[in-house]
Amino acid sequence: MGVFVLWDIDGTLIYNSPGGGSLFVEALRLATGGELDRRGANPHGMTEAQLLAGALEVNGYDPELLPKVFEHLDRLSDEQYEAGFTRVACKGAPEAIAAFADHGWTNALLTGNGPTRSKYKLLAAGYDANAFDWSHSYFGHEAPSRHHLTAGARDALAGHHAIIIGDTPNDGEAADSAGIPFIAVATGIFDIWALRRTSAILVVPDLVSGLDDVVAAIEGAVGQ
Repeated sequence: MGVFVLWDIDGTLIYNSPGGGSLFVEALRLATGGELDRRGANPHGMTEAQLLAGALEVNGYDPELLPKVFEHLDRLSDEQYEAGFTRVACKGAPEAIAAFADHGWTNALLTGNGPTRSKYKLLAAGYDANAFDWSHSYFGHEAPSRHHLTAGARDALAGHHAIIIGDTPNDGEAADSAGIPFIAVATGIFDIWALRRTSAILVVPDLVSGLDDVVAAIEGAVGQ
């Protein structure tokens, strides 16, 4: 029975970028041929499918345009990376990945991003993409909500232990809905007090001061 540590990306592995939504807007504009008069819901904790479908709907565009939006988003993400755009890894996250691997646990992704955008975000922050098991990672480009995403991960990893590490209450609620233990890290937009109101088995300010506690919490959750 394996142990899979499922990482969120934004706010957990990489710090949120102030201009992070600009590619969404451009991809929507290219796919629709028009402008966006209205913004969708707060994106934090949402899947890309949920966010972009909502943006199409609120602006009066056909939801069937969603695959075309993702085509443009993937191309724009590639171009942005090749142009030298960089991101910043969250404090302690690279070291945590290495520590988990040393314990024999598998690092994988559970993210609202699609796989192509996930890869370029991680590379831009200096991560080795091969540090993650992409065949057991779960992406939000086809999931209508975070709950669907975690339920899919639960079913795919039946017979194994899974732990979700994320930075938003929505991550915690989705983990709860799938019966997967949740560890919260306050490196995103939610502070430690907001995350303590979730059912997280552990909340840490970051993965430097909190790494030993996170390792102990995972060992406890999987019975090691």
